[in-house]
Amino acid sequence: MSGLLILDAELADGQRADVRVSGGRVAEIGVLRPEPGEEQLDARAGRLLPGLHDHHIHVAASASALDSVNCGPPDVVDEDELRAALSVPGSGFLRGTGYHDSVAGLLNREQLDALVPDRPVRIQHRSGRMWFLNSVAIEQLLESGHPPPPGLQREGGRWTGRLFDADAWLRSALTGRFPDCAAIGAALAGCGVTGLTDMGPQNDGQTAHHFAAQHDRGALPQRIVLAGTLALGTARLAPLQSVGPVKLHLHEAELPELSAAVAMIAAAHAQGRAAAIHCVSEVELVFALAALREAGVMGGDRIEHASVASDELVGQIAELDLIVVCQPHFVHERGDLYRRDIPAPLWPQLYRLQSLADAGIKLAGGSDAPFGHSDPWAAMAAAVSRRTRDGAMLGEAEALSPEAALALFLADPADLTRQRTIEVGMDADLCLLDRPWQAARLALSSAHVRATWVGGRIIHQRVDQPPAEGGFG
Repeated sequence: MSGLLILDAELADGQRADVRVSGGRVAEIGVLRPEPGEEQLDARAGRLLPGLHDHHIHVAASASALDSVNCGPPDVVDEDELRAALSVPGSGFLRGTGYHDSVAGLLNREQLDALVPDRPVRIQHRSGRMWFLNSVAIEQLLESGHPPPPGLQREGGRWTGRLFDADAWLRSALTGRFPDCAAIGAALAGCGVTGLTDMGPQNDGQTAHHFAAQHDRGALPQRIVLAGTLALGTARLAPLQSVGPVKLHLHEAELPELSAAVAMIAAAHAQGRAAAIHCVSEVELVFALAALREAGVMGGDRIEHASVASDELVGQIAELDLIVVCQPHFVHERGDLYRRDIPAPLWPQLYRLQSLADAGIKLAGGSDAPFGHSDPWAAMAAAVSRRTRDGAMLGEAEALSPEAALALFLADPADLTRQRTIEVGMDADLCLLDRPWQAARLALSSAHVRATWVGGRIIHQRVDQPPAEGGFG
């Protein structure tokens, strides 16, 4: 790979400097002269950032969602709009995502049969835990020969069309292959994202193998940290892959025995891995804190979402020195539903940010895509504005500064308490903006991302920008 010299870039201290990339790393920073044959790019005083990292994403599901029909708010808000969304020509499986009960209640087979009687349909609930199937879909899935799982609900001897917590069975019955990640990889690169932490609770060595294959064919250029099962601790990983925390996905309606959760956390720690615990309700957060307190906390243990947190629970998170991986864009994307469905006294406890930071809690940002939008700049903008789609304020006191919002995605995935900066010797995972930070901070937007590199290799260049002299390597 040939060297690259980025000229006149703005760095974190506001100073402007040249940055030389060689051998996939940042080699020099200062006032630099071009070397023979070295590619050059004039940054024109644009801010040069470490590549952004999405600390909570579901990559395969995000890839699949790009080929799916959105079946929930704000695009679909009632049954008539759901019917219109599902009116897609074709005969194969129709996949819907993002469904919310506010559209037409908890769907069942009969409702879907009335909407789409003649082709198989499966619609994923926004929670990610449930699928809704019509009769044609159920028949085709059962014809695969895979025995129906306990999660395929039956009442009075008839299938309801509701499938709970059975994604592995669904994949097997569909004989589906791992999805192509080229589109989601490119979209993330266009946002300046160079690293991903995939939070699938069932991730194992086979998942790692699939991601490695996607990277080898150029479909997924980002580095990837794999959270998931204990089995990942012994998996052989490819370059640009690393093992992340053990994921414990709590469900308030079906919590595990406390002793089982404690044992899982202890087993993660024995592997030298942190625990990452999914908490979208207050009950789940109380349970998670109790389990962590009994198991003992290790550096890097983290709460995913912390969607509802009272002052008392914020204090407990701080006392245990836990990290919170947050999704600030949910205030924008779902805030109007929260304001409708959740009592007003609880609004200040939703997706807290500044109060967590004030308590000394380290924060990192994740999209939870496809259950939220994958653009980290939209999440930053939401963290600053705290406004819903309809413009209502939700938790104004929890707003972050633009700098603190950016910091959510600059946390080091290997140590979320550390912020990454441009420095000599770092992997050349870089994001170049088309303007200085003082201008970019006024309108946080992925439209300002000019170029993105992983290990010094270009993975995104905005088409309206002139190429580097000699082209990109």
